[in-house]
Amino acid sequence: MADKKLPSVLMRAGEDRRVRAGHPWAFSNEILMDAETKALPAGSLAVLRAPGGDALGLVTFNPHSLIAARILSPDPATVVDALFLGRRLARAAALRDRLVGVPYYRLIHAEADGLPGLVVDRFGDALVVQVNSAGMDRLTPILLEALDAELSPKTILLKNDSPVRELEGLKREVVVAKGEAGGPIELIENGARFMADLSGGQKTGWFYDQRDNRRFVAELARDSTVLDVYCYSGGFGVLAAKEGAKSALCIDRSQPALNVAQRAAELNGVTGKVSFEKSEVFDALEKMGAAGQQFGVVVCDPPAFVKSRKDLKIGIQGYRKMVRLAAPLVAPGGFLFAASCSHLVDPPPFADQVRRGLHDAGRVARILRTSGAALDHPVHPGLPESAYLKALTLQLD
Repeated sequence: MADKKLPSVLMRAGEDRRVRAGHPWAFSNEILMDAETKALPAGSLAVLRAPGGDALGLVTFNPHSLIAARILSPDPATVVDALFLGRRLARAAALRDRLVGVPYYRLIHAEADGLPGLVVDRFGDALVVQVNSAGMDRLTPILLEALDAELSPKTILLKNDSPVRELEGLKREVVVAKGEAGGPIELIENGARFMADLSGGQKTGWFYDQRDNRRFVAELARDSTVLDVYCYSGGFGVLAAKEGAKSALCIDRSQPALNVAQRAAELNGVTGKVSFEKSEVFDALEKMGAAGQQFGVVVCDPPAFVKSRKDLKIGIQGYRKMVRLAAPLVAPGGFLFAASCSHLVDPPPFADQVRRGLHDAGRVARILRTSGAALDHPVHPGLPESAYLKALTLQLD
């Protein structure tokens, strides 16, 4: 699709500075929305142009979204076909194979991998695809062709159920594009075996972003006792038990998640060291605190407490409460791991809520490690705010 064959989208006067500086998006208020531009079908390929007419790149364009233009290539003459997408998939796969070493990883992480609005998680010969923009939705047929050509998966599941799709004017749905997506399937992480429910689980069925943090916590937990709350499929607790923890108690409110975690304990031969409890986490923390229970390592990896900007003021206080309740359960000299996956919560406010929670609990601590998502979740240099995962590992006196 050459430059001359595509429609042009013109930026307003003075609004092209961010894109010229490397930002991969143009917002709707930065674009001259004349009648012709507004009439472009959502997800169309277009050439983004500066006010003077200079081409800034090839974009997918959605006149109905706040993020109106997403840059696919700085070259407006780029041909977007299965070969183009295949090259980007191959580049991403080569990087992950080098970083992770086994075919269980985040294969595509949107803008950072040059495919805005797209997430692909790899589970051996099964792929879970999340298409979160109108542009990538229109490209899905050739994307499936490229995935087939590059990776020859047995299963491709389109897990298009994210609320962000509604902001793009897309319906939410889960579709098996190839093969079958039945019950949970096995994956390997940090040398341990786990199970992921691709169709029925949260997000893509597994959270690869915590891989490196799980390994670090497991090392701390050797010869110690572990409490893993919001355990989901047992990623922290089961790995810690496999790597030498004396015991691990895993708590979650979802029985299906606990069932999958129990299966992981069986796969790794640690059923005698790992126990599971179905409970609301805050309730469980309060009861254990009242009973005076303590552990050498406490892991708090909750789902997003802040899901929209209107929830920020109240939701962020959930981290303070979480730490206030969890800190008393950490034995003197033990460790607390606290995380936030809420992309609307920046690192400094999160760290402040952790500090406040520790103060409320009357505990003195030191931060040993500040971390984020694993290496297969790269960040586009122009989108530092997309580094959504924040984690602190602390030692408590």
